[in-house]
Amino acid sequence: MSRVGKVPVKILSGVKVDIKEDLLKVEGPKGKLSHRLPRGVVVKVQDGSIVVSSDLAAAGNAAALHGLTRTLIHNMVHGAHTGFSKELDIVGVGYRAAIKGSVLSLTLGYSHPIDYELPAGITGKVEGNTHVVVSGADKMLVGMVAAKIRSFKEPEPYQGKGVKYTDEHIIRKQGKAAGAK
Repeated sequence: MSRVGKVPVKILSGVKVDIKEDLLKVEGPKGKLSHRLPRGVVVKVQDGSIVVSSDLAAAGNAAALHGLTRTLIHNMVHGAHTGFSKELDIVGVGYRAAIKGSVLSLTLGYSHPIDYELPAGITGKVEGNTHVVVSGADKMLVGMVAAKIRSFKEPEPYQGKGVKYTDEHIIRKQGKAAGAK
């Protein structure tokens, strides 16, 4: 049995949890999330917390999905209550970002600006033209959107130009040595 899966998930104040058959819905101030429970994993609400257990007789992979399901539920409760965010920095001369409604416009040295439509449930904020903050209730969606924005111009190792996570360290290369024979 999973050690992570044994730990109950505390339901935070302002968060409502609804379980119907194999669908778990979590609603809070930051948004609504839902998750279809895998076969063989049983979820119950007891004493203000969510308890996840596996029915080993039901399916062969229930034990493998026990800890994963508990972690996903924990992320849903935390996301509906507090939310998640990822920060990106844009490095390069003339590189900048702007947000217009739900469209993130990036100027990254190409011949045209890149307009990226943020998905529903994700908000973007640009600070100082070069610092982008992506936030939302769904941890996986926030990470995917941040990775997509980074993929438009990944940081290169010689000058470090491109889009990088704020806490990311780019390993720099030296480049060519001039006049060496």
